[in-house]
Amino acid sequence: MTDNIPLQPVRHKKRHDNKRRDGCCPWSRCCGGGDFRPRTVWLGHPEKREQRYPRNVINNQKYNFFSFLPGVLFNQFKYFFNLYFLLLACSQFVNELRLGALYTYWVPLGFVLIITIVREAVEEIRCYLRDKEVNSQIYSKLSTRGTVKVKSSGIQVGDLIIVEKNQRVPADMIFLRTSERNGSCFLRTDQLDGETDWKLRLPVACTQRLPTAADLLQIRSFVYAEEPNIDIHNFIGTFTREDGDPPVNESLSIENTLWASTVIASGTVVGVVIYTGKELRSVMNTSNPRHKIGLFDLEVNCLTKILFGALVVVSLVMVALQHFAGRWYLQIFRFLLLFSNIVPISLRVNLDMGKMVFSWMIKKDSKIPGTVVRASTIPEQLGRISYLLTDKTGTLTQNEMVFRRLHLGTVAYGMDSMDEVQSHVFSAYTQPPHDQASRAPGATKVRKTISSRVHEAVKAIALVHNVTPVYESNGVTDQAEAEQHYEDTCRVYQASSPDEVSLVQWTESVGLTLVGRDQSSMQLRTPSGQILNFTILQIFPFTYESKRMGIIVRDESTGEITFYMKGADVVMAGIVQYNDWLEEECGNMAREGLRVLVVSKKSLTEEQYQDFEARYIQAKLSVHDRSLKVATVIESLEMEMELLCLTGVEDQLQADVRPTLEILRNAGIKVWMLTGDKLETATCTAKNAHLVTRNQDIHVFRPVTTRSEAHLELNAFRRKHDCALVISGDSLEVCLKYYEYEFMELACQCPAVVCCRCAPTQKAQIVRLLQERTGKLTCAVGDGGNDVSMIQEADCGVGVEGKEGKQASLAADFSITQFKHLGRLLMVHGRNSYKRSAALSQFVIHRSLCISTMQAVFSSVFYFASVPLYQGFLIIGYSTIYTMFPVFSLVLDKDVKSEVAMLYPELYKDLLKGRPLSFKTFLIWVLISIYQGSIIMYGALLLFESEFVHIVAISFTSLILTELLMVALTVQTWHWLMIVAELLSLACYIASLVFLHEFIDVYFIATLSFVWKVTAITLVSCLPLYILKYLRRRFSPPSYSKLTS
Repeated sequence: MTDNIPLQPVRHKKRHDNKRRDGCCPWSRCCGGGDFRPRTVWLGHPEKREQRYPRNVINNQKYNFFSFLPGVLFNQFKYFFNLYFLLLACSQFVNELRLGALYTYWVPLGFVLIITIVREAVEEIRCYLRDKEVNSQIYSKLSTRGTVKVKSSGIQVGDLIIVEKNQRVPADMIFLRTSERNGSCFLRTDQLDGETDWKLRLPVACTQRLPTAADLLQIRSFVYAEEPNIDIHNFIGTFTREDGDPPVNESLSIENTLWASTVIASGTVVGVVIYTGKELRSVMNTSNPRHKIGLFDLEVNCLTKILFGALVVVSLVMVALQHFAGRWYLQIFRFLLLFSNIVPISLRVNLDMGKMVFSWMIKKDSKIPGTVVRASTIPEQLGRISYLLTDKTGTLTQNEMVFRRLHLGTVAYGMDSMDEVQSHVFSAYTQPPHDQASRAPGATKVRKTISSRVHEAVKAIALVHNVTPVYESNGVTDQAEAEQHYEDTCRVYQASSPDEVSLVQWTESVGLTLVGRDQSSMQLRTPSGQILNFTILQIFPFTYESKRMGIIVRDESTGEITFYMKGADVVMAGIVQYNDWLEEECGNMAREGLRVLVVSKKSLTEEQYQDFEARYIQAKLSVHDRSLKVATVIESLEMEMELLCLTGVEDQLQADVRPTLEILRNAGIKVWMLTGDKLETATCTAKNAHLVTRNQDIHVFRPVTTRSEAHLELNAFRRKHDCALVISGDSLEVCLKYYEYEFMELACQCPAVVCCRCAPTQKAQIVRLLQERTGKLTCAVGDGGNDVSMIQEADCGVGVEGKEGKQASLAADFSITQFKHLGRLLMVHGRNSYKRSAALSQFVIHRSLCISTMQAVFSSVFYFASVPLYQGFLIIGYSTIYTMFPVFSLVLDKDVKSEVAMLYPELYKDLLKGRPLSFKTFLIWVLISIYQGSIIMYGALLLFESEFVHIVAISFTSLILTELLMVALTVQTWHWLMIVAELLSLACYIASLVFLHEFIDVYFIATLSFVWKVTAITLVSCLPLYILKYLRRRFSPPSYSKLTS
């Protein structure tokens, strides 16, 4: 076979994680730093601690009062060019090297440093005030003196803290008591895990039974807690009461915790603090994202290195032409100082200020409201994106679930036949069980079977979930009354997943309503208004590893114990009894874009349940390998379960997803969809969103587990042309393990790629591989906590504020409210930012090279003397008040209107080649600078009459006018501020001539001779360029000019 891939093992790069777990200082344990250890925490007795714990302060500042100035200066001077300018300025203290007044070198450097210091100081002060606000929040603490007030920063491990409704939890705590009658509370965790849905938390049973909260101080009890770690979804610990008879031991899990940064959503709670400060779960999960440096900045850096090389060469040439006479090494230094303008000190400041303007423009754009720029250093990156990697749920889709299908194997019910389901449920609860009246006994039996199966399925869906009905006052009925009478109008469902809410809302629509729930019971209302009571014996919550959730309930009216379970088809296929339709129907429903859940049940006898409960409690009390032991006990129940039904819910597309994806495709951006959802659903969404166009084939990568399978499948894929790839996370891992280079080469040729069943770390790995293999810029878009790693890894991270909370948008470089805003963000703002930055950087370089060329000509004419042409204020004024505003006004320039940029996304494609700032354009600007500098200097030398000051007057005025005219030549669309900047700069120069009599002859300026000489020199320096620009526009116009004419 000719197209075989050679079997070459992949060498993986090692990635080192240098994260240290230090206190505030590495040499002391003042902060409770060092190794983390498990702990025993006595309730209400912080003084009984076995080790030192960190203070409960939040500190997000980079510096403190003493380290601020040294820290900022160090961060500035660790870059070569800032250090270079510092050395230049310091060299002026040496008499042999001094070229002019000290301020000519120190003022520009000081200006740059002051801007940086002020910017850093503002950020630090904002950070300090935010931290202070959090650390100063007041909480109530239970103590022997009663309830006392304490600041958040004064809370210690072992304190008993009272947290009110809607109050932030100040430290990681174990939940001991609640004021809620149902004996549980809800938490809002969106600031911790990015999920907006409420979480149910349960207090320690022993402390909840105490008569009052004050009794917590009267009992001898302690909590044993595992060492602090970053896992916010798990916790292992035990609660022990020693003075009980017998002593009480209770296992503690994630359900008994209140992590810091969450908010209490119901009732008032009391908890004991177990972790503070740096040991908080939320603090340990705050990773410092990599500092992103834009590709544009790296390119500019490269150009400045070339300029520095030119500076050294010019200095050496000057000394060589003097035949290295005398103290030639001092002359080299003097020439390095003399031509130091070749490397423009103002380049960095201009670009940074430009980026701030671009960020402000993005924020103020009324067409993309709510957009936030969190990384103002990389807006021009948005103009060069080659790969866009997007999440599916909540990003391309709305994360609003609608129930679409109930499948029982032999019969399926869609949206148009839900009334049949309703009638089956109604008949199940209204007809007496012995009623068999019908003329056709066979028909009755079939109908009854279907009816009972539908009823069983609906009842299971109404019971197997984590949804809690919450009653709120609606102005007419108050909360207590609504709760008592199960008022339909006041009821709101809360759950940790929108899928669950949609299922419970559907059971309500067909007649079986969830009306009440606490930690030990559930109430359903039948179509006839009867209340069914169920006792919750056990609940096994959903996890990403298990991909299923289960519940064991006892029907109060019959005493029957039933174990219900629902989960993904992948795991449930091995749990339910053998059947011949599950796999096929799951595939069919997934192809329609539905999210499928499999629902099953198993009846248990009292003995079976008692045996299970004893083993389960024993497993939960173990401290080592608890999760493994618990999972083993639960799995003993999960066998031969009866398959009841499949449910299908649909996640609808976001507004304008299709046109946005089409714009991106036409702009030359390849879109990859990375999702945790199943293959069929992901494929369907890709087709639905037109990520894969109708005339494109789709190659579904078969599941592979070994190297040889991956090899065969890659060869099969290699023969396909222009087809989209769909691959699962497991197969992707195998391919990347053995054939990383070959797989990425093939995938990058695809018009679209869909990766399903992707873990968060895999998403980040794909981004990293794309960057390494292609060298192109990537943009990652997501809306949930599971997208954060991908967003932080990409060159541009965009977070969508959605149903899953704000974690992604807070971690991103840019935050948008809808996916459709991405089109304008890239096509308009990204394109403009890049083109404007390129123009600005090249113009600043041109401005510096012009004056350096003039200095070189001047020195060479006067026998290679290292004497400055312009001194004092002239040299400072040239790059500041005389030319700064017109040059900086280029940040307002645009080649086409935003509507045209959106209508013709092909314009964006031109930027992907990096033409606005390339070696070619840089060379053109260098040649222009040399031409103009030479013409101005030789012209001034040719036309001056008697005095040296006349050379200065003629050349400097011509230089200023040339710069202003060159800005006018470069501008493509005039803005009124550009005209103001040009006129203001000219006025400033003319007005300042009065004060410049020591450099310029004021009387000479007023003569006609001066005016014609300056005019002639300026015309010769600028007119040829205007003619060339006209000819180029006439005979070889750029692509955008065809659209504007």
